[in-house]
Amino acid sequence: MCWSATADLAAGAGIAAVGVACVTQVRSWGDLPLAALPLLLGAHQIIESVVWDAGGGTGPATVAWAVIALPLLAVWVPAGVVCAVPGRARRRLTLPLASGLATAAALAYALATGPVTAEIRGHTVGYVIDLSHPELLVAGYLLATVGALLLSGDRGLLSLGALVAVGAVICWALWELEFVSTWCAFAAVSSVALLGWVRTRDTVAPAT
Repeated sequence: MCWSATADLAAGAGIAAVGVACVTQVRSWGDLPLAALPLLLGAHQIIESVVWDAGGGTGPATVAWAVIALPLLAVWVPAGVVCAVPGRARRRLTLPLASGLATAAALAYALATGPVTAEIRGHTVGYVIDLSHPELLVAGYLLATVGALLLSGDRGLLSLGALVAVGAVICWALWELEFVSTWCAFAAVSSVALLGWVRTRDTVAPAT
């Protein structure tokens, strides 16, 4: 979510460029899923620029946006963390990964069986999805994404997890007020943080 189609498009292109830099500087195959995350976030922003241009609605761009934001990210982030950390640290990531898989399955079912509608609300886009037990799904989603980063044992990912937690609260509060969406800025900052993590992977020892 950004504040206009132009802003979404520009932010998406910039975030995707950071993603290219991340991927090209990867030194270990295990780091590749997390390093590629900015590419996914950039595509997400570009897709939403199409939603803006369409005036919202229930078209393919709206569905694609929801698929990335909901089930895909719920699995991608914890799976990426599992791939990136040493084997001895993976046991404590079992819960976030299981939570991500379960949450993604429930979200995918909701998207497959019900409509997704985008509504232009001033400087934000609201997405309406019929979810059962939304509070439980939000908790599972946060455990999978933020929880995996905080439990990673990697200092760079711990910092990213804290950034994601704070940024998510700010983005949610501003979106709820229908003032302005800051998701694109948050995605950009998180992507730059991932680039820093990729660059220091061979010089920074994991935290215990």
